[in-house]
Amino acid sequence: MAAEQRTGGPERPAGGGNRLTRMLLQLGMLGLSQVGVTLAAFSTQVLLARSLPQADFGTFSAALATMSLAAPLVVFGVSELWLQRFGREGLRARRWLRPSLRLVGAGTAVAVAVTGVWSVAEWPDITAASVRALLVSVLVAQAGLMLVASVQQLGGDYRGLSLLQVAPHLGRLGVVLAVGMAGLSVVVVALGYAVVAVLTVAACVVVIRPFLSGAMPLEGHAATDDRTFAEVPTKRVAAAATPFVLGNVFYLMGIYLGTIVAAEALGPEAAAVLSVPMAVLTAAYLVPRVVYQQYFLAKLHRWSHGDRDAMLLAYRFGVPGMVALGLLVAGVVGLGGQALPRLLGPGYGEAAVVLALLAVAIPFRFGGAAAAALLTSGGLLRRKVILQGMGALVLVAGLAVATPLWGVRGTALATVVAEVVLAMLFWVAVRRTVVAGAALPSWHDLRQRLTRGGPRES
Repeated sequence: MAAEQRTGGPERPAGGGNRLTRMLLQLGMLGLSQVGVTLAAFSTQVLLARSLPQADFGTFSAALATMSLAAPLVVFGVSELWLQRFGREGLRARRWLRPSLRLVGAGTAVAVAVTGVWSVAEWPDITAASVRALLVSVLVAQAGLMLVASVQQLGGDYRGLSLLQVAPHLGRLGVVLAVGMAGLSVVVVALGYAVVAVLTVAACVVVIRPFLSGAMPLEGHAATDDRTFAEVPTKRVAAAATPFVLGNVFYLMGIYLGTIVAAEALGPEAAAVLSVPMAVLTAAYLVPRVVYQQYFLAKLHRWSHGDRDAMLLAYRFGVPGMVALGLLVAGVVGLGGQALPRLLGPGYGEAAVVLALLAVAIPFRFGGAAAAALLTSGGLLRRKVILQGMGALVLVAGLAVATPLWGVRGTALATVVAEVVLAMLFWVAVRRTVVAGAALPSWHDLRQRLTRGGPRES
């Protein structure tokens, strides 16, 4: 009952099929947007690889990967913290907003300063220094997108979330097409990315303002609440957000660290060869991210505080369903990757083999994401972060050993091993904690939940 009072009661649609129809439509919108993201991102990488010298493409890819890896440090876990606090406290969670934004502002200032120092350190290479300095804008834009994604989830605005996720990638594709036709340099590409980033930040500000003012209604919560609450101390916000920021960093290490290590250990040409296969892998990883981070996570936070049946359904059908989907996607990626050398041109002969190796990680990432979401929302966040840290250690050790020995193939192998280990750790933790010997629901229970919206009957 306490959870229902905080959140405005459980979600119960008026008609039997309304819940399932609405869920499918919302997931469909998010899915279509991610198809657009995937196609735009892949096309951008291919065009860059063909338009720029391989060393310049490697320099650009390594700098962009570094910015993407640093974005969670700027946000400092605030986007996930908002989902958690509104799931637990309802509208009372507004007391967390402004202190958390001050934390994000401080992180942004530090990131810009550090990037400036990093750029100056490369000053003998003016091209590399300029690319790094311009791409700091991408870091700020990604931070804004992470915050707005949580805001739109809380408001149930999946159409707006879909549009805002795909728009920057289409903008980048336009930049690369223009540069390719004009034959311009990698610095001009970075400048174009910076313009797109500035426009993205402006759009994020427009979306987030009604949320901060309290004018935006929130899905699953009481319609209005005129009460005011004392702000949470910034120290408390930082402490509560720390597990989230660590989890985000560990997550993104699996995507971007390999490219950074390849650039430093093997040179920019090796980073260029690895960049496009990693871009394909990142696109595949968007599938579980859409399902859990952009759709179900806010709901899981609510269910974890008063609806154990829904959590068991999410485990029983979510984990094996995502593994099966991951196997299908891995097959498509592995086979389709054989065309990469022809698409990218001379110098990228190893890209197909690298992508085939990386594809092995996909079903483990899909299943691991389903299990990890249950730990994130079930009061086990710190345990989840510890497990992610263990997976990150496996990745770092694997990269340190395999990259010097086997080059970019070794980097891909280390990435796969880390994903397998992490998925197994997540699965064991969920079995021991979230499930903990409970009777698992059946297909009948799932149908009842989807059509009636209520808890399963014993």
